[in-house]
Amino acid sequence: MKNELDPAYLLRAYEIVTQFGEKTKEGHRLDGIEAFSDYDGYTIYLAGNGVQLRVGFHNTYHLDYEHENLKTQFLNKVDALVKNYRQS
Repeated sequence: MKNELDPAYLLRAYEIVTQFGEKTKEGHRLDGIEAFSDYDGYTIYLAGNGVQLRVGFHNTYHLDYEHENLKTQFLNKVDALVKNYRQS
């Protein structure tokens, strides 16, 4: 995948969900986005709408999805989340 996503932006989205989201079994959930990490915290995940985004060590990332429209909807939600919580 080309570098179309900014890992720093994704980390900001993760921070917003974990700070303002409701606690869940896996992590936290806010506005339809779930954020959680692996056991050592080196890999973080954002998930929702049938899409899972994994951000790993050295700012690598991988998106898992079945349909392009699900990916687009998910990324739009992440973008809206960061924009709505920008002042925080």
